Amino acid sequence: MLSFLYPISFMASLLGLILWFYNQDKSNGLRKQMSQLFLGGFVVYAFSLAFAEAEFSYKLFVLFRDLMVLGLVSTFFAFFKNNKTVFFGMIAVLFGILPFTFGKKMMNTFPQKAISETTSNPVPSTTNPSTVSSSNILVDENGELLVDISEGKSMDDLDKIVEKYELTYKRAFEMKMKDATDLDDYFLVNIPKKHENKIAEIEEAFINSGLVDYLEENEIVQLPPMETLRPSKRKRTFGINDPGVNELWGFDEMKMDELYKLLASKKVKPKRKANVFILDTGVDSKHEDLKDNYVSHKSVYDADKQGHGTHCAGIAGAVTNNKIGVASYSPNNDFVNITSVKVLSDFGGGTQNSVISGMLEAADNGADVISMSLGSRSNKNRKRAYARAVNYCNRQGAIVIAAAGNSNMDAADYSPANSPGIITVAAIDTNLNRAHFSNYVENVQFGIAAPGVKIYSTFPNNQYRAFNGTSMACPYVAGLVGLMRSIQPDLKTSEVHAILKKTGKDTKNTVKTGKLIQPADAVAELLK
Repeated sequence: MLSFLYPISFMASLLGLILWFYNQDKSNGLRKQMSQLFLGGFVVYAFSLAFAEAEFSYKLFVLFRDLMVLGLVSTFFAFFKNNKTVFFGMIAVLFGILPFTFGKKMMNTFPQKAISETTSNPVPSTTNPSTVSSSNILVDENGELLVDISEGKSMDDLDKIVEKYELTYKRAFEMKMKDATDLDDYFLVNIPKKHENKIAEIEEAFINSGLVDYLEENEIVQLPPMETLRPSKRKRTFGINDPGVNELWGFDEMKMDELYKLLASKKVKPKRKANVFILDTGVDSKHEDLKDNYVSHKSVYDADKQGHGTHCAGIAGAVTNNKIGVASYSPNNDFVNITSVKVLSDFGGGTQNSVISGMLEAADNGADVISMSLGSRSNKNRKRAYARAVNYCNRQGAIVIAAAGNSNMDAADYSPANSPGIITVAAIDTNLNRAHFSNYVENVQFGIAAPGVKIYSTFPNNQYRAFNGTSMACPYVAGLVGLMRSIQPDLKTSEVHAILKKTGKDTKNTVKTGKLIQPADAVAELLK
């Protein structure tokens, strides 16, 4: 019912707002009626959005999108209000096509089912028995389930379930080293709309078949809206010539000038350039402060309409000492290449399937470091697919780093942040407190902290902006780990974290955040 009210109330609000603009200068009673239509429609819209089954961050994204449409469309119509024929002709055209364009998109804004299952069932496994427990997990309407078929079996053996519920499926993941992981046994299963309300029943049927080792929901991953902030300045240049470095307060707390001096005085040379893969919304490869450090993996990943991926790329590996923009860890840019795998859409949305596929792709194409400023609500007992993906990446030589999440909660309840083998990054603010939004990392395997408030970095089309988030803290760690692996390419995740923890600086709440990274001390430890 709410999913029906949501688009209808929005369209009523839009119509009321357009007609209110038209009658604004008139003395007839229509002005009051149209304002009531707008307000009434918007109240219903707000109610339907508030109670929709979705993560809070996803609702914020939807609200931002819808308000932009309301504002832009109504403002556009206001220019034509003095020409009655054109004005009402345009209204007829708009509301003739709207239900089949944006209206259709709105109908599918909340297609994901918030799964509620009252029972949990043991899933046979060749390793440790697991249970599938579904609780308020938002799943992709085009592939709701990730199903791990038992060794030696195939989806053909499950044809009775497939036929009964009219399921379609395809292999979930592709990787070069199939013998190195069980992920090649995973299938992405799509449930048709007529059976979406039976998802718990379908899960139970798979489990009881005895032919499935494990299954989990293919949940939605959605970036929150990005609010541009005023950066926090420090009157320092750190011995480099990039004009934007005085906006990088984190450089002060991380003593970046000491790193530059160490690299120069010790004449540190990389054994090879490390490849840092940014798994995000893509990266603007033509950005003036990225292009000389950027190596294209696939041209389709080399653009970024949303901006999040480009911002993260600049934090990890902006070109230093080029008299442009900001800077990163290497003053001569000899240590790290930045590249991209686009796992999130231009609207900042993706799925567990798209993220894991990106991890495997990066690992198979020479990633030394994989940086993931993304995630969603989960728990410790879910996400075997993520854990297997991290293991595969490690075996292929990549260290995986993820943002802790921005919900002021335990990162152990967020994926992929809670996956074994991942370095999980909390955000600290300018006073070295845990950022008010940052999840805490005391209950994950490898927790660490980095600056994550008012972080100034690259943005598409040669722009620069400041944002908050553990999304910003994550690439700070990724860039440093890339530097470390260029010096010692065989470093393992546990070794890197041990160094970062040993050399890190206490925050105002180190237990919750982990140590704040200190690049110069970490590299000095590496050189001993």
